Amino acid sequence: MSETQKPGIGTPTNISAKIILMNLWAYPLLIAWTLLGVVAFTLGYGVACYVLKWRADRYTRWAIWAYGRGWLLFMRPFVRFKREQMEFLDPKKSYLFVINHLSFFDTFCMALLPIYNIAFAVRAWPFRMLWYRKFMHLARYLNVETGDWDDNLASSMQTFATGGSVLFFPEGHRSRDGLLQRFYSGGFKVAVASGVEVVPLCIIGTDELLPPGRKLMHPCEITLRVLKPVDSSSFRGEGGDMQLRKLVKGDIAQNLEEMRSKV
Repeated sequence: MSETQKPGIGTPTNISAKIILMNLWAYPLLIAWTLLGVVAFTLGYGVACYVLKWRADRYTRWAIWAYGRGWLLFMRPFVRFKREQMEFLDPKKSYLFVINHLSFFDTFCMALLPIYNIAFAVRAWPFRMLWYRKFMHLARYLNVETGDWDDNLASSMQTFATGGSVLFFPEGHRSRDGLLQRFYSGGFKVAVASGVEVVPLCIIGTDELLPPGRKLMHPCEITLRVLKPVDSSSFRGEGGDMQLRKLVKGDIAQNLEEMRSKV
């Protein structure tokens, strides 16, 4: 396949030059965009919350989504983004999203979704970082590593009640080899308790963008696919969350295999 058909494919010399150019372009822009985003967020907070009467968590989630949209835009010279089956989503509904996890940049790619009001369920490390901590709390993100289960469930319920959605990475951490790992039950217990629909998401390519253990980004193609929503109310009862977990993991595994076979 030619280099024009898929980013990152070509002679070793061209790849090396493209990788260098990409990183000279992307990292400075990412830093500048982040600083600009903090300033814009601060200036817009009063307008959104006191004039437009938005909730602080909703505004913060929108700002994070908009930040991701900007990142998608300036990465386009080197990364081809594809969205599939977005018609399964109704922007007016609340969902519990679950997605496979390949890279730090998976969260950035959630800006490909047409829904911005999403609280992420993540591990503890971002809550310990001064740079991220304030935004994580404002957006009412969930700490699924050291946070209290009842608190996380209550926060999820409040998010659903106010028109938002919640997103879980059921593997818990990034896959080092690209293979789907064990799924934890937390997100599925939340889905069964709340009765919201579960929307499985599949992502490929982000592990090529920033391979594990590397600091240099690589040109690639990233695809995000939305799968058909699953009615969680059908899984109430003892062991229902485990059955739901098994069904969703099977759907994700099957679609990942199909998506990769087309690359």
